[in-house]
Amino acid sequence: MRKTLSLLIAMSAVALVGCGDNDDGPAAPVDARLPAPDPADAAPPDAEPIDAAPPDAAPLATIGGDRPAPLFVPSSYDGETPAPLLIMLHGYTASGPTVEDILQITAEAEARGFLYTYPDGTRDPSNARFWNATDACCNFGGSAVDDVAYLRGLIDEVKANYAVDEQRVFLVGHSNGGFMSHRMACDQADVIAAIVSVAGAQYDDPANCDPSEPVAVLQIHGTADDVILYEGGAIPLSTTYPSAVETVETWATLNGCDLTATAGSERLDLDTEVEGDDTDVAIYNTACEPGGHAELWTTTDGPHVPMITEDFVPAVFDFLMAHPKPAAD
Repeated sequence: MRKTLSLLIAMSAVALVGCGDNDDGPAAPVDARLPAPDPADAAPPDAEPIDAAPPDAAPLATIGGDRPAPLFVPSSYDGETPAPLLIMLHGYTASGPTVEDILQITAEAEARGFLYTYPDGTRDPSNARFWNATDACCNFGGSAVDDVAYLRGLIDEVKANYAVDEQRVFLVGHSNGGFMSHRMACDQADVIAAIVSVAGAQYDDPANCDPSEPVAVLQIHGTADDVILYEGGAIPLSTTYPSAVETVETWATLNGCDLTATAGSERLDLDTEVEGDDTDVAIYNTACEPGGHAELWTTTDGPHVPMITEDFVPAVFDFLMAHPKPAAD
């Protein structure tokens, strides 16, 4: 599960700088603090084309119509027992297959019996893939693309053709994909049970998020993230976004939870580049409405693109599986 630094640079995508698979070279950096990467350094020479399926990938179905997306169906799927559904959302300039190659969520989806898809955003004028998420990130070209409708359509399509556990429809996103996960939880709370946002953020104005029912939310953020700042900030050419704490407290409030956080029972080890157990857990789960829950995992000195440990993906799945939608009355 641990990947080389050069491959993680290829994914940084997510890092709001142009790199990866743009046909015309790297896009101009959105964050003026970061230099545009050299195309020769964007990926190792033997890297798979960014649109290709990950190496050694299992056979995949295709969903999404004119915006096709791969769908992994676990070997345990029998067409009768409803399976959880996970959608993974890449970051700015990345692609689903690239991030899947790094995180290798497919292996965990197979082990846990998940249906799993990793779609692509559309391209902006700089030829970078993006999700039209919150007002801060990352529709820098003023596109009219409706990614909320597209992702809801993927969920509905999978439900129409597969047995899906409707209490366990989840999203995981990194950076721009994290912002999009928050947007989906705001706009499609009737179908989303829980989300995990890695280095993303909520709307800066909580009034822009009006979920129809509670959604469990996990925010994972490094204190040394110099792209989407842990303390909150503003994206050049765009607008402001809240801090990681404010993001989680917004969700705690929306979910009816008390704003007094409790500490997790133990620290986590999520980043290989940070020594020891590097991540503190803050939990907002007191007095929440049914289905409501909020957590913040803070990685001390963690960067925007973490070098994940072998515990990272299983820990994310553990959180998701612990937070289904409440059973219908």
